[in-house]
Amino acid sequence: MPQLSHRPRLLIVDDEEAALNSLRDIFGIENFDVVAASSAEQALDIFRAQDFDVVLTDLRMGNLDGMDLLKAVKTFRPDVEVVIMTAFGTIEKAVEAMREGAYDFVQKPLKRPLVVRSVTRAAEKAGLMAENRALRAQLEAMAGERKLIGASAAIRRVLDTVDQVAQASTTVLVLGESGTGKELIAREIHRRSDRATGPFIAINCAAIPVTLLESELFGHERGAFTGAFARREGRFKLADGGTLFLDEIAELDPLMQAKLLRVLQEGEFERLGGTQTIKVNVRVIASTNKNLRDMVRAGTFRDDLYYRLNVISMVLPPLRERVEDVPLLAQHFLSRFAERNRKDVRLISREATELMMAYDWPGNVRELENTIEHAVVLTRGDTIRVEDLPDLIASDSSVKQYLTIQLGTPLEEIEQQVIQQTLRITQNNKRLAAQLLGIATRTVYRKIDN
Repeated sequence: MPQLSHRPRLLIVDDEEAALNSLRDIFGIENFDVVAASSAEQALDIFRAQDFDVVLTDLRMGNLDGMDLLKAVKTFRPDVEVVIMTAFGTIEKAVEAMREGAYDFVQKPLKRPLVVRSVTRAAEKAGLMAENRALRAQLEAMAGERKLIGASAAIRRVLDTVDQVAQASTTVLVLGESGTGKELIAREIHRRSDRATGPFIAINCAAIPVTLLESELFGHERGAFTGAFARREGRFKLADGGTLFLDEIAELDPLMQAKLLRVLQEGEFERLGGTQTIKVNVRVIASTNKNLRDMVRAGTFRDDLYYRLNVISMVLPPLRERVEDVPLLAQHFLSRFAERNRKDVRLISREATELMMAYDWPGNVRELENTIEHAVVLTRGDTIRVEDLPDLIASDSSVKQYLTIQLGTPLEEIEQQVIQQTLRITQNNKRLAAQLLGIATRTVYRKIDN
């Protein structure tokens, strides 16, 4: 049965007092915050004044029946889930209620496990919808401020550094694993700088053959080489007055390293095959996923160029070090790919979210993006579930962790073992461990201190 992350509010409506009292007791034991009403009219008065996650209502009542209540609930609050209780012989009416937006129906006489499961699942969906709205609101707020998605302490530190360096004119070296968003940071620095109205030009040094890279960076004159039928401006000239982003800077060969150093020092260059000196006002931001210090020691990267690039350096954290951003990023990608693929996919189940938060993400944000696209394409409903995730994530050995508990082990000791193992999985991230265990963070602190 799904584990609820909070105590859901349930409005139970039934004109039979015995049934109403019985249901109130059952769901009180199941940790629901229960309010009872003996008629649809009374239920509507309560509903207008209070917030609920789920309404459990009998179908056949007095002047207003369960169908009328369903329509009113969906008019006031479409996100509230409604479960209909129906007697034998009114199944057709219950099916009609499903078409009107009811989450489910259960048949009387009620069987406790079935009605509890139905209402619990309805509450889970209502909770997911609420979380989805909160994530969307957070994303919308970020959209007006920046393109980088994240609210973790690690990302806030990065953005604080961006604020500090944006208005400067010095070169910036952005370091980090592949897929961490180095170009996004470069664009953010440009956007916040006084060069924001100028061009932002990006070039991947690893994607262009060495023989063409000089022409790409500095341009060439007509006839400079076979096939050069006209003069061409290079990226430095195109970026004049703005920012040039040199991705994978470690891939430059020694000759290009020397030529780049001159441009950084003098702010001038010549086109390939030309003699005219061209001056430009360009801010350079470089990035790499390699250790340039080690390359300098090995003699494969110029030390003078390294020091010229490394005036200010920033290290982007891998996704595994900011797992609390995974739900926000996943929702961002979900919205994008659902629209692109014209699919009505709006939610990610808690089990799928927890699995993604526990995964190591060697490919970082880029891998998460591909994962959500995969899931959006394959899911058959409006919710991404564990079975929609790629097999690599769903079956990852670092995620599927089990404990073997000997019979007779005291419950207190079992609790300690589960908390400690969860902390190991989350690399001692107590907030994430609490989320995975469905308990308060302060409870984790209290338990490990005992």
